[in-house]
Amino acid sequence: MSIEIAVPGWRNLRLENVLFDLNGTLACDGRIAAPTRERLASLAKHATIYIMSADTHGTLERETAGLPVRVRRTEPGPGAAQKLALLRELGVQNTVAVGNGHNDVEMLRAAALALAILGPEGAAMQALLVADAVFATIDDALDSLLYPRRLVATLRG
Repeated sequence: MSIEIAVPGWRNLRLENVLFDLNGTLACDGRIAAPTRERLASLAKHATIYIMSADTHGTLERETAGLPVRVRRTEPGPGAAQKLALLRELGVQNTVAVGNGHNDVEMLRAAALALAILGPEGAAMQALLVADAVFATIDDALDSLLYPRRLVATLRG
């Protein structure tokens, strides 16, 4: 199970995992919208989905219940290092990282493919600068993984 993307002039990707931040990325005000939930279910047929979060809004368990995802809660302390450690555990060469915050920068920088979301909760400037592609909405980013030619068009050399 993987997403294979050959990007002329850039690189060939075989992506087995997608690592998401929750708040500001998958969720707005702690809630995952119904269309996003549907896309996550579709994406789970092609890759293993992980969500790692400090659970700012206290909604992590409720919002991920019933979704085909694996959840990790960050421990108190620097979340950036924990997200990077999970990315390394999954394998940087075959994992997409998707985030928007300052604590997502290191995982975005290290991932095989880094997608940043500039959504209603905003995005840390550094996250945008290290991403391979930036999307206005999470649904646009999910669609780029479901329809990889969109990424080819954006990333080709």
